[in-house]
Amino acid sequence: MSKATDFTDANFDTEVTKSNIPVLVDFWAEWCGPCKMIGPMIDRIADAYAGRLKVGKVNVDTSNGTASRFGVRSIPTLMFFKNGELVEQVVGVVAEAQLKKVIEKVIA
Repeated sequence: MSKATDFTDANFDTEVTKSNIPVLVDFWAEWCGPCKMIGPMIDRIADAYAGRLKVGKVNVDTSNGTASRFGVRSIPTLMFFKNGELVEQVVGVVAEAQLKKVIEKVIA
């Protein structure tokens, strides 16, 4: 199974804003219970959409510059980027089916 990539303050622009395919970014923290709940779902999505959607995680404790840059106030926050631009955002825990609807819209 694919695993989500670790995005950091140092590699965010290279991995996300300059990506030639859409990107799902999961802003999370080790201490966040809801973040841990959706972690396996994020990994399943990384596997299911491999080659069509890049999936990665930003730890808000270690990469707080990126979290601040995008105004992340609550976690988990899922942001979708296409052509370097933020196009969708989901805050909190959502059902996998609901998340897949957003993904299908973004990768279309």
